[in-house]
Amino acid sequence: PRSSPGGAKAPAGRPENRPTVADRDSSAFRTFVFKNRGALLALPALALVAFGKPSGRAVAVGLPLALAGEALRCWAVGYSGTTTRADHVTAPRLVTAGPYAHVRNPLYLGNFATAAGFALAFTGGLGRRRARLLQIASLVTMVGIYTAIVPLEEAYLLETFGEPFADYVDSVPRLIWKREPYERAQGTYDASVVAAAETRTFVWFGAMLLALALKAVRSGR
Repeated sequence: PRSSPGGAKAPAGRPENRPTVADRDSSAFRTFVFKNRGALLALPALALVAFGKPSGRAVAVGLPLALAGEALRCWAVGYSGTTTRADHVTAPRLVTAGPYAHVRNPLYLGNFATAAGFALAFTGGLGRRRARLLQIASLVTMVGIYTAIVPLEEAYLLETFGEPFADYVDSVPRLIWKREPYERAQGTYDASVVAAAETRTFVWFGAMLLALALKAVRSGR
């Protein structure tokens, strides 16, 4: 689940960041970004592979962060299921348990952690200016993509689930982890769906690890 301001003033007593049905912008741009989000998110990864230069210290810091991000994704996917891979916005049920009880977008939070970890790992051997440029470009690309699709997703969830989702939005932050879990959490964890839902992510993660290892070996020559 995700949320975005829709321009309309929230009802009294409600935060103004509650999504509205009007947020579901059906423009070709948002639809294109959502449908192709995987390919678009691959662009900064390819830039890191092409232009990065790792160092031992950077790998020691960045790799655990990247692994933590993927672990968070696996935890979240066990609750949300394979619908996270659909090329259109869909949700057969409202899931608010597990990591979703603490943050509305655990998948995206995990992606940010993984991207930040690899950005650090791949750029440790570069000059400071070039390293910062690659790191910032990677994360800004992700911010741009999610800024485009989050309103589309949350407006769909509001339209589909109504008040229960609106209450969830009022109680759980979008990307900041809330210590106390959502009181009305619903959903169950199913480990059997993780492999199917995360196959492409595992392949990309493995490819990035391989590229990181190869570049580290070449850098050490």
